[in-house]
Amino acid sequence: MAYRVKLKNFEGPLDLLLFLIKKSEVDIYDIPMADITRQYLEYVEIMQLLDLEGASEFILLAATLIRIKAKMLLPRPEPEDDEDIVDPRLELVTRLLEYKRFKEVAFKLSDFEERRSLLYNRGYLEEIEPSEDEDIELGENVNLFTLISTFKQVLDRLPKVTYHEVEDVKITIEEQIDYVLDQLAEEKSVAFYNLMMKLNDRLHVVVTFLALLELVRRGTIIIRQSVPFGEIWIARKGD
Repeated sequence: MAYRVKLKNFEGPLDLLLFLIKKSEVDIYDIPMADITRQYLEYVEIMQLLDLEGASEFILLAATLIRIKAKMLLPRPEPEDDEDIVDPRLELVTRLLEYKRFKEVAFKLSDFEERRSLLYNRGYLEEIEPSEDEDIELGENVNLFTLISTFKQVLDRLPKVTYHEVEDVKITIEEQIDYVLDQLAEEKSVAFYNLMMKLNDRLHVVVTFLALLELVRRGTIIIRQSVPFGEIWIARKGD
């Protein structure tokens, strides 16, 4: 795929794992490895399909999850006297908890810095035009994984393979940008899921997803989510 997506504040493998644990409403100390590993691999597959920059970083953790899952399936040996059996998930849980604490501290520091910056007049700074290589910054309360979650729901409802008897269908990002803007011309805002479900095949869905990210990068649209795991809405910026 020629169009490669770069996301600002790109979230990593542990972020995805924490997202799936929260989404599945499971105890971080008692992770159901088979289910979480399956979900994780499905998300990584979609990220590779979209050619998201940094997607390769998720492969190493995928291997770790598969290894832990395999260990969980093995018969557990009988413990000897005064010997504790180590849970195969323990190291992973420790990493997740440490990373979660780190992210919380980083968020507080970022919030403090943002508040502090408001105390200073920065009007003397020259406004810089965004470059073509500028990273994509998603809207408030929206991250890559929330988008992929809905994107996956749409893909799951479409046929795995579509055959074209006459010729290959060629779809461009610019064409799908026009499609999105046409939808927003009719309504002030549209639900991300409904927008995607109007499309008939996986190729159109994939290219439209990339078109949405491009419109965000250009500053044309914003993507909102009022509550965690709630409906995702798309609107023109300023509406």
